[in-house]
Amino acid sequence: MATQFGVKAKKALGQHFLTDESIAKKIVESLLLPEDFNSSNRQQEEVQKPSPDKMQVLEIGPGTGVLTKYLLQEERIRLEVAEIDTESIEYLQKTYPQLLYSLQQRDFLQIPLEKIFAGEFAVIGNFPYNISSQIFFKVLDYKETIPQVVCMLQKEVAERLASAPGTKAYGILSVLLQAWYDIEYLFTVHEHVFNPPPKVKSAVIRLTRNTRTDLGCNEILFKLIIKSCFNQRRKTIRNSIKPLLGKRLDMCNTISAKEREMGKDIIIKSSVTSELLDLRPEQLDVEQFIELTKLLTQ
Repeated sequence: MATQFGVKAKKALGQHFLTDESIAKKIVESLLLPEDFNSSNRQQEEVQKPSPDKMQVLEIGPGTGVLTKYLLQEERIRLEVAEIDTESIEYLQKTYPQLLYSLQQRDFLQIPLEKIFAGEFAVIGNFPYNISSQIFFKVLDYKETIPQVVCMLQKEVAERLASAPGTKAYGILSVLLQAWYDIEYLFTVHEHVFNPPPKVKSAVIRLTRNTRTDLGCNEILFKLIIKSCFNQRRKTIRNSIKPLLGKRLDMCNTISAKEREMGKDIIIKSSVTSELLDLRPEQLDVEQFIELTKLLTQ
């Protein structure tokens, strides 16, 4: 297995060390720092920062520190890093002694982040391919305190997260993340700038928290509907969620005589529900999934 600065890349950890310094710098520069951060879409009073001139940042899987170096050079950042590989930890401790008190020698997925950060913090990293989806699910768990994520990951996954409704790439994480974040596909990274080179291209994306504070529907059911639909994406929504909702779904499929007597509003609502149920999941945007969840719980 290839090595970088004496650190062996481990396949089990999904490690591919970035070797191009210009790309590393470009990734770090993609992080929106305090005066650059466009807060016009967010309520200023809701933003909690430990210092007006510093932003808390967590780097996931620093490896040989190619991003870490540039993050440490930025005076507006208070950096914490999370690394599970013992060789990488030893290298980072020797190379960047300033990380002595901010190096979390634990698996990011197992860290209780609320015990490390007071208020909001951004996330950055060259995410291991094998756990990138799990990382994003954890980001969603902390969406109220993570206003921004800048990361490099497999190009196919990056395209999926940033994809729009109506495309083949659009899926579960696309909807769940886009419900809470604006997602930008920033640039593509080719295989030859890694050691060892991966078999696929990579890409850098940026997630920025949107203005949504509440879905306005049952969030648990919202997630269940999305997962059920995309796990059977060739089926119409009506067929894919029937086991989930049972008799309630049957009630949405018909307009009773009594409902007709109650007026147009009921008829219109039932009609809208029926139209959504006849679509396939990739045809619905976030707002339509929210609307569907609301209609099926009324």
